[in-house]
Amino acid sequence: MGAGAAAPPGVTTTDLVVGGMTCAACVGRVEKRLGRLPGVSAAVNLATGRARVTHPVDTTADELVAAVVQAGYTAELPAPAEPVRDAVTGPVRDAAAGHEPDAAEADGARAERTRLLVTALLSLPVLVLSMVPGWQFRNWQWLCFALAAPVAAWGAWPFHRRALRGLRHGAATMDTLVSLGVAASFSWSAYALFLGGAGEPGMRMPFEVLPSAGGGAAHVYLEAAVGVPLSVLVGRFLEARARGATGAAVRSLAALAAKDVAVRGPDGTERRVPVEELRVGQEFTVRPGERVATDGVVVSGASALDVSLVTGESEPVAAGAGQAVVGGSVNASGLLVVRATAVGAGTRLARITRMVTEAQTGKARAQRLADAAAGVFVPVVLTLAVTVLGFWLGAGAEPEAAVTAAVATLVVACPCALGLATPTALLAATGRGARLGVLVSGPRALETLRRVDTVVLGKTGTLTTGAMAVARVTAVGGGLGPEAVVRLAGAVEQGSEHPLGRAVVAYARQRLPERRLPPVSDFRAVTGRGVEGVVEGRRVEVCGPGDALPGELAAALAEAEAEARTAVVVRVDGADEAVLAVGDVLRPGSYRAVDRLRRLGVRPVLATGDRAATAHAVAAELGITEVHAGCTPRGKAELVDRLRAEGRRVAVLGDGVNDAAALARADLGIALGCGTDAAIGAADVTLVGDDIGAAAVAVRLARRTLATIRANLVWAFGYNALAVPLAAVGRLGPMTAAVAMSASSLLVVANSLRLRTWEPVPRAARARRGGGGR
Repeated sequence: MGAGAAAPPGVTTTDLVVGGMTCAACVGRVEKRLGRLPGVSAAVNLATGRARVTHPVDTTADELVAAVVQAGYTAELPAPAEPVRDAVTGPVRDAAAGHEPDAAEADGARAERTRLLVTALLSLPVLVLSMVPGWQFRNWQWLCFALAAPVAAWGAWPFHRRALRGLRHGAATMDTLVSLGVAASFSWSAYALFLGGAGEPGMRMPFEVLPSAGGGAAHVYLEAAVGVPLSVLVGRFLEARARGATGAAVRSLAALAAKDVAVRGPDGTERRVPVEELRVGQEFTVRPGERVATDGVVVSGASALDVSLVTGESEPVAAGAGQAVVGGSVNASGLLVVRATAVGAGTRLARITRMVTEAQTGKARAQRLADAAAGVFVPVVLTLAVTVLGFWLGAGAEPEAAVTAAVATLVVACPCALGLATPTALLAATGRGARLGVLVSGPRALETLRRVDTVVLGKTGTLTTGAMAVARVTAVGGGLGPEAVVRLAGAVEQGSEHPLGRAVVAYARQRLPERRLPPVSDFRAVTGRGVEGVVEGRRVEVCGPGDALPGELAAALAEAEAEARTAVVVRVDGADEAVLAVGDVLRPGSYRAVDRLRRLGVRPVLATGDRAATAHAVAAELGITEVHAGCTPRGKAELVDRLRAEGRRVAVLGDGVNDAAALARADLGIALGCGTDAAIGAADVTLVGDDIGAAAVAVRLARRTLATIRANLVWAFGYNALAVPLAAVGRLGPMTAAVAMSASSLLVVANSLRLRTWEPVPRAARARRGGGGR
């Protein structure tokens, strides 16, 4: 159903920044604790550190925060931003960690880097001596013990602290497993050194990557006691860097917001003010190289705008008087004076940022299954580790072999990868989608979009421009020629306010940009007939067709009528010179968009309120075989219901108020970003620009993203299914297990990062095509 469905009465949504989460088990615990409050449900994102909580309006934010704290984590409301810029900067205060870093957080990050560096310096000698028996000198083990003690206590303290906090709240998480693994390894090593004979001078210890389950050699596990925290600290450092990279595209949206603006006063003077002080209706100047401060309409000037970072369109867009411009776009050449039409939360950039950020809070169906599994994962692993220890001791194995298997079982288990599988992919995909002009409301929309097999397309404003334009000019042979006729017709129509007249004038200016239209005199509009006037000494008439036209003009008239276009005749000094076919023309990319959808296995259906002749003419030009003309808004919604009843998975692509009902009734609603707020509000996917070709990009992105999420989850489940049994049977050492555990999370994040550079059409294919095609 449409993403824009209204929340039930008395229900609202609050975002929380949650701290202290390290794995999917943490996510499950926070969601479960919040869910115990009456009427409250929550979706927690491990990658962004945010919780989106739906709750009754009488449930306060303090109650929500208290529930999270009771679960053993920290929580706070997102830091407030400036009133106007909040819509842009607020949602991206930190796409990777929850909010914009402040001085305290920066100090914390530096402290963690220092902890990692000191841990590495202390651990490396221990690892080298433990892994290379030939370098083990007399009493080497005591030096390793002295170096390992601060690592096991101070270096691993973040894991111990979070494990103890979880214990106080009756929770077991990934930190519990790491803390127990380090404590068990170091405690056994201390016992072996002081009481078990491993402290004798001249002791030598072999190193095995895949240890055997038996063997009576004196053995200490100092390499595990330092290797486990070092590996996990390095893994989480790299993982945080990679997770931050997945949100780079989202944070770049905030950078598009201008910080100040040159506001023009009534007398033409300018003053530079912060953009927060700009108000709707004020005029401001945009010089070459500057960003447009906010959405507006050009008052004067002409230029080309780079809108690629806002709409995904790579080609510069011409901007002139009367044309709308998008805040965040870059002025490439001329000087523009713009009147603000929206500020703050009402701008397109703010809406894009808000939609991208909200998309990252949801969960795919597979991720919900993974989170459910993670909720029981850690208790199961703890039980398994105790069972493994008891089994090996009961089977007569040496105590060190039993400890090896138990510690490795604790360390190798990794619910982190389960928790990161979906959020990191969504961060990367939604950011990439925003760059390509596709905004997806969340993972459920992606799942539906991947399975869509039918798309219902509106005509006016969707496949067509929605504005009258000259589609074709047919000039009589041996006459003045099309260029001269268009110039004269445009000149006489300058005095007309009729939509047909405005279309003719716009076409003349577009075709003859280097030549100004001449003035018209003796202008006269004849009701129901047309206009006429004198241009450069010639009497020019632009009017409806008469009874008798020359053969070629008669054929052009018949062709225009067959296409359901309006035909007007241009007469110069009483002679019929040309026929202009005027109508709502196709968008430049409509044919390619429909063709790409067909190639993806999606069946296009045209539904329009226009006449049958017009609808069939448009459908024939685009190769659409299923046409429904004369559809009311209710009729479009009923058409969607019938298609769904036939077992089709239906998407609706539209841009107007009359499409809103159908968008909401479909399996998936897709709205053009240039469309009405009603259509956008009812849609699950928004195409930022006015190119419906982005619909095919959206389908491809959905399929690629879901494939990435599935691959992440297969790896996360498969890794644990393979690694835990190996550790339990003694074929995986604790330090090797720690490396494998960290690597599993890094692989999931790295796989998601590939979406940041995903291209809807491979570069090689674009090079072969050379930009051709209709």
